[in-house]
Amino acid sequence: MTSTTLEPATTSPRAYAWPQARVLGWVGLAAILALAATLRFANLDSLGYVNHYYTAGVTSMLQSWRNFFFVAAEPGGAVSIDKSPAGLWVQAISAYFLGVNGFSVLLPEILCGLASIAVLYHLVRRAYGVGAGLLAALALALTPIVIATDRNNTMDSILIFDLLLATWAFIKATESNQKRYLLLGAALVGVGFNIKMLQAYLILPALYALYFFGADARWRDKIGRLALATVVLGVVSFAWVAAVELTPTDQRPYVGSSTNNSMVSLIFGYNGAQRLLGGGPGGRGGGPDGQRPQFDGQSQPPQFNTQNPPPLNDGRLQADGNGGPPGGGGGFPGTGQAGVLRLFIAPLSKEVSWLLPVALVAMGLLAFGKRLSFPLTSDRQMLVLWGGWLVTGGVFFSIAGFFHEYYLSMLAAPLAALVGIGVVKVWQLWQTAPRLALGLGLGAATFTLGFQLYTALSFISMTWWLWLTLGVFIVGAVMVLVSARTFGSVGLASGFGTLLTALLLIPGVWSGLTMLNSSSNQSLPAAYSGQVSGPSNNGGLNVNQALLDYLTTNTQDMEYLMAVPSSMQGADYVIATQRPVLYLGGFSGQDNVISTEGLEQLVADHQLRYIYWSEGGGGGPGGGRPNLTQWVTSVCTVVPGFNTASISAGAPDGVQGGLSNGGIPGGPGRQMQMTLYDCGAGG
Repeated sequence: MTSTTLEPATTSPRAYAWPQARVLGWVGLAAILALAATLRFANLDSLGYVNHYYTAGVTSMLQSWRNFFFVAAEPGGAVSIDKSPAGLWVQAISAYFLGVNGFSVLLPEILCGLASIAVLYHLVRRAYGVGAGLLAALALALTPIVIATDRNNTMDSILIFDLLLATWAFIKATESNQKRYLLLGAALVGVGFNIKMLQAYLILPALYALYFFGADARWRDKIGRLALATVVLGVVSFAWVAAVELTPTDQRPYVGSSTNNSMVSLIFGYNGAQRLLGGGPGGRGGGPDGQRPQFDGQSQPPQFNTQNPPPLNDGRLQADGNGGPPGGGGGFPGTGQAGVLRLFIAPLSKEVSWLLPVALVAMGLLAFGKRLSFPLTSDRQMLVLWGGWLVTGGVFFSIAGFFHEYYLSMLAAPLAALVGIGVVKVWQLWQTAPRLALGLGLGAATFTLGFQLYTALSFISMTWWLWLTLGVFIVGAVMVLVSARTFGSVGLASGFGTLLTALLLIPGVWSGLTMLNSSSNQSLPAAYSGQVSGPSNNGGLNVNQALLDYLTTNTQDMEYLMAVPSSMQGADYVIATQRPVLYLGGFSGQDNVISTEGLEQLVADHQLRYIYWSEGGGGGPGGGRPNLTQWVTSVCTVVPGFNTASISAGAPDGVQGGLSNGGIPGGPGRQMQMTLYDCGAGG
């Protein structure tokens, strides 16, 4: 009798399931993290200083607390970087200990990318088990645009990690109905705002809806708590902004890429409305230089394959030479045309969408479950959370006019979560409706593989590994069909596992190719484009050594090495010398960082002697600042022997340039002729 009574408690599969699953989970997660780390740490030497604009800013931030707090773009502290400070603070702290180099500014991004995989595993596992958690983690680890972003110092990886922590807090608040978790989640989103401004708020509709419809509390109480959370969100979000706005303008840097030296203008203008409606740096309308960049005259983005290679560095910038039309409905170069299919067709389909059909099926399974009730059950909560995050971001990027490919990394975490959940839901469906599960699983897998092949063939020709993927898929489909007829659960699980392997092969290979070719554009990271290319100096500094030697010799007792039109002509010199280089037009050449009178005063005070300038023409800095051009050409003297071509001011945000002959081969923007002027020869 005693033995019979105790038997269920000691031999129940459930009693052993958790310890076994926990061990399997830790081992599986460790393997996934090892694979992810390989893809993120390998071939880092090819990236050099990565995005030179941000790396020059880190160089500046380490030189004074003022520069650190205000995220000054160059050591002189005349203008700030056009982003929030938190992500750059993290990079600066890393560089403080490791020195300013590519590895030190990339390490925080890579570590946050790996941590995001672990956090996503935890969030999915706790609701749907180890299998779902591991699949979600693997899907995130193998998303090509995530590889590119984690290997870049654009701060997006830090933001995503922060938002996943906020997601955990909102889930805890919904489950426990404890206000402290809700306020913690709101504060973490506020921290995200201080990493990349309004981009962090894309997740808010999903988080607020999760708590509002999922927490077991009175509606009135939930509204009050969300209102309090919003206050916390606002305070954390805008505390640094308020500090900048309340600081007298003569005691802080000019707010880079703003129209009126205001953080509020930067947030809601250049980094706000213009991202949705389209527009370029400094609010001049259109794209860089005030123009809307164009594709090569086609009404639709070109097909990026080896037979029709993309123009000018994967099609990310193709100016028509006349500035293009001032408006229009086209997307920013590299992002295609706005519309419902934008994420499913080239050029964006290669970034994050490889498993998007599976995620959409998962959303359907979560939606059409048990009868709708409030508060929402677990499935519906996850639909609101992950589906809401994916849909909100997907809608924004489908209609937005000004963003870059790497912004799509925001969609990777919810998409990966839904992939893991969807596979488990199909397997659970097999227990109650095997025919429906079989049809749904095979149908979704077939459509997804077809979409993957279509996407890959939009950029490359048919290769052996695409044929291999097709072969593995066919083997898996046969195994599933045979096992379904014989009701063999082991064979069925093996068949579904083979199908999943096939679906992960193409994005996995694409991620590897992204890693190998990630040096093709360190400023605007993107997934592999089908083109094997890289910068001329593997991300190293692009400087005119003769010019640098001349300036170093003749400016030893001065603050500024020189003044240049924008960061694109000066960032490399900041990194090379760690000396102030005055960006007269800020990042893109459009900012009014300093007046003619201010420039005269710097020269009179022997703080500045040399200005490397272009008379503009066709949208160059001189064309936008004729008063400066007139002053430079009339007051200063040409120094012979240093006329060189450089990338034009006004390339997309984050594109660095240099002063060596020819600028960046194949890089965005237009060439402009640079001339060295001596403005203090008689002083």
